[in-house]
Amino acid sequence: MLAQNESFYRPENFILIGIPGLEVAEFWMSIPMCVMYILTILGNTAMLLIIMPQETFHKPMYLFLSMLSIIDLVASATTTPKILCIFWFNDNEIDFNACLAQLFFIHALSMMESTVLLAMAFDRYVAICHPLRYTSILTNNIIAKIGVLAMIRGSFFMAPAPFLIRRLSYCRTNVIAHTYCEHMAVVKIACTDTTINQVYGLTVALLVIAVDIICITVSYSAIVRTVFRLASSEARHKALSTCAPHICVILISYVPALFSFFTHRFGHNIPLHVHIILANLYILIPPMCNPMIYGARTKEIRKRIIVMFQES
Repeated sequence: MLAQNESFYRPENFILIGIPGLEVAEFWMSIPMCVMYILTILGNTAMLLIIMPQETFHKPMYLFLSMLSIIDLVASATTTPKILCIFWFNDNEIDFNACLAQLFFIHALSMMESTVLLAMAFDRYVAICHPLRYTSILTNNIIAKIGVLAMIRGSFFMAPAPFLIRRLSYCRTNVIAHTYCEHMAVVKIACTDTTINQVYGLTVALLVIAVDIICITVSYSAIVRTVFRLASSEARHKALSTCAPHICVILISYVPALFSFFTHRFGHNIPLHVHIILANLYILIPPMCNPMIYGARTKEIRKRIIVMFQES
């Protein structure tokens, strides 16, 4: 049902139709999605239980990792339960305000995660390029400020989105061809001019994703130069191995996000169901893989996990 005002129509709710063209496969797709969600909860909760109580883990890299786990848990809880409800119970309706809240949290948390990934790249840069100044630069006070900055940055850049969407008219339809309220998916079904919304989305992406990727690339370029100046091959291998988990996390976080971003704007020939599936993987795979990657590649965490299993 549409609530009418003099100048525009605003729906009381939106209808999320899931994955158009693959409705018969949605139940079977929900099974691996549910497994991935469970692994996300278990993996990230385990990381927090390992890092937070142990003083020995209160170091910059592990504190950043705990921030990443908190963001991943909240981001997954924001989207995955609703997606599973759509697939299992055909619960397609979402309240207009709830949709805006979901939209805000999805993208704000993505920006927060990007900020933390940038901070982790800076952590590796200082540790390898300026090891003697590491403890004086990355103090607990600085790390806490970075965490607060990540929250403020994500919230600040995403705060205008709900208000910009509220000014749009949805006189044609309230049906969103998606499994969750993605910014551009909601904007596209409006029947009024969406230029401001599109410019806003592009500007935010450039100010966050593009800037962060450039800064991360600069950091790792400096790291590579420093590493290959080391005389010992063992020292080079050790330095690079400490960066490997972070590089893996960067790749699985940014590649799907960039694909989704560019598909909305330029990928008109890409089938809609392909875009939606990849958009779902973008919110499912990084939160699930982050603790697995760090758990497998970080010796201290791996040892702690073994001890936990032995104690249990």
